[in-house]
Amino acid sequence: MSETILGRPLDRLDGELKVTGRARFAYEYNPSGLAYAVLIQSTVPSGRVHLDASEARRSPGVLAVLTPENAPALPQKGRAGVNPPAGRNLSLLQDDAVHYSGEPIGVVIAETFEQAVDAATRVAVSYSVTAAELDFDKAKSRAYRPDKLTRGPPDMTWGDAELGLRESQARVEQVYTTPMEHHNPMEPHATVAQWEGDRLTLHDSTQGVNGVKQTVAKTFGISADKVRVIDPFVGGGFGCKGSAWSHVVLAAMAAKEVGRPVKLVLARTQMFGPVGGRPQTEQHVVLGAHRDGRLKLIRHDVISHTSYMEDFAEPSSQPTRSLYACANGATTQRLLQLNVGVPTFQRAPGESTGTFAIESAMDELAYVLGMDPVELRLRNYAEVEPSSGKQWTSKRLRECYTVAARRFGATGVGSSGGVWERRRTRPTASPLRHRPVCCATAPRSCNPAPRISAPVIIR
Repeated sequence: MSETILGRPLDRLDGELKVTGRARFAYEYNPSGLAYAVLIQSTVPSGRVHLDASEARRSPGVLAVLTPENAPALPQKGRAGVNPPAGRNLSLLQDDAVHYSGEPIGVVIAETFEQAVDAATRVAVSYSVTAAELDFDKAKSRAYRPDKLTRGPPDMTWGDAELGLRESQARVEQVYTTPMEHHNPMEPHATVAQWEGDRLTLHDSTQGVNGVKQTVAKTFGISADKVRVIDPFVGGGFGCKGSAWSHVVLAAMAAKEVGRPVKLVLARTQMFGPVGGRPQTEQHVVLGAHRDGRLKLIRHDVISHTSYMEDFAEPSSQPTRSLYACANGATTQRLLQLNVGVPTFQRAPGESTGTFAIESAMDELAYVLGMDPVELRLRNYAEVEPSSGKQWTSKRLRECYTVAARRFGATGVGSSGGVWERRRTRPTASPLRHRPVCCATAPRSCNPAPRISAPVIIR
């Protein structure tokens, strides 16, 4: 029998380096002749910007100030590397347009970090402000269908939704909302850029060194073999470090401008906007069922926000296409544009927001039917993916339900006398006094269909 590491305690290969402080993160590289760069950010969400950097350029230690007026021109105005999700539509000082508050509009490079910070405050910034769209509800009237999702088409139907609704003897219809969220890992984004002739080396805090390599090379119009990206350790990312953002290219532009290595790190307050985040969603869910709990209809319509710079669709409807056996279903995705930074992946994109909606609706349906929420899910257990008919690569969800219920003190689903059976079945004001159930999909790119992960019974 072959050996397995499953279930065995293992030491992290990088554990000793991290706990002893010997692990070197991107910001800790200090090549000879290092200079420091600081971003200047917009303070309005929409308009045109003008920067007067004359005083800043006279400040002690300042080597250069890059603005839209003097930044070097890039191929296709900085858009040559756009290929989401790795290559985003970046703010690279190629024009004076402002798309959101916090957008990079300039870079100060100085001998020391403190000198760069001080000089950045001496740049005079003025705007021709235009009307901004920041209200999600008002923008809904202009929602549109995205070209694609990360997996599958934006809209998907199976069976006959209208027939399923007519055949339903119990129904739940609710709107669920989730807010805009931002990453803030322990290590903020940081890049150290160094040119040696026409070759560029980046020490960058990233979850995808090859994506950064390809994006930066295309943005500068150089061969990818002339770009090297190094990042042995990442101090947290959770999706925000899965793309090359503006500061990475701006650091390289700054290094080329001054002919020295340049370090650029985002301050904690600069983590809101320029490096993405989870978009706000509004999700309309309709569930119809027979009185015995068997689903007759699932409908899930999602609206999420994106930016005026680039489309990013939070695929909240995708879990609904996989979780429960139902002959009739329909899911849709729509986008609305706001004057905010481009959203991005954040810790289970779509899965987190989408399962919140569909699982909340399932719990509400269980209450309407007077049924145990675990039993409701078991009666709608999907042996194949309902929207496609594909077989699962793996699925042990039925056993997971049993184990989860047992761990709450029951001897199994449907038994009596355990903690699960004594739970409050009627929702209360305190979520800690009610025990809803939720489970989630675990998407994979391999065929034929996603895996299904274990349920969580919330105490």
